[in-house]
Amino acid sequence: MSPVATVTDLTKQYRGVTALDRVSFSLAENRIYGLLGRNGAGKTTLMQILTAQNFASSGEVTVFGQHPYENERVLSRICFIKESQTYPSNLAVRHVLRAARLVYPGWDEEFAQRLVDDFQLPPQRNVRKLSRGMLSSLGIIVGLASRAPLAFFDEPYLGLDAVARQIFYERLLADYTEHPRTIVLSTHLIDEVSDLIEHVLLIDQGRIVLDAEAEALRGQVVTVAGPVAAVDEFARTGAELHRVLLGGTARATVRGDFGAAEHNRARSLGLGLEPASLQELVVRLTTQPNGHAPAATTAGATSKEAAR
Repeated sequence: MSPVATVTDLTKQYRGVTALDRVSFSLAENRIYGLLGRNGAGKTTLMQILTAQNFASSGEVTVFGQHPYENERVLSRICFIKESQTYPSNLAVRHVLRAARLVYPGWDEEFAQRLVDDFQLPPQRNVRKLSRGMLSSLGIIVGLASRAPLAFFDEPYLGLDAVARQIFYERLLADYTEHPRTIVLSTHLIDEVSDLIEHVLLIDQGRIVLDAEAEALRGQVVTVAGPVAAVDEFARTGAELHRVLLGGTARATVRGDFGAAEHNRARSLGLGLEPASLQELVVRLTTQPNGHAPAATTAGATSKEAAR
């Protein structure tokens, strides 16, 4: 099956600054991706290029097998909800939803109205009078009800309280299960969305440093704690990403292939061992010494291979 989108050797430069540096990856059909990374890593620029709102300096991008620029057949199948989504100030909420119904062929009006009720959004209110959270809710409603085969959500939760964010996650997962499509979530709230993400794309300083299935990653990174000498011995089995010393003890984050034998070995050394969270993995891979990111790796690579 052909990928929904393919990016090959994509580079974007702004007046000598390289925002994207030879980026290559693909988006498969009917998957939820987490596009993760620090502020300024290149996430938004990448989404803008994929949605034909920005131009690459070099490289190739195809979406649904075609070039996306000025291609209505492609763009009508894409929805991009931006971090600071704006709407004409003379429109009310109901007008925005009516316009979205005309733009997106797969629009589900009934679903949109249920979401309006879920987020307690006043349909008659002018968008310029909406709070930051209400504007985010409106963008989420458009993004979900569009049922676009490829949907991007760039930090969609700004201003939303914990309850509203949970509603977003639950409605997204439920609707995705019933109506599969490709969804890309760009977010800093990694722990909150970690159960949603099926595939991780981690970008750092304009380069893809991780392109892997989330399930495979969950068994590859552990946090081990105990006497320094014991931690030293155990850490040799993988690639140490981070360490904190507390007197004669150490706490280290290690990436490797950790099965039952490694867990038993940790216990025999008197060490505490627990899985590291996806958020911790992202933090450790994007805070390398001297600002140098590790080479790109896939979930199939061992931690020692990644360290080479």
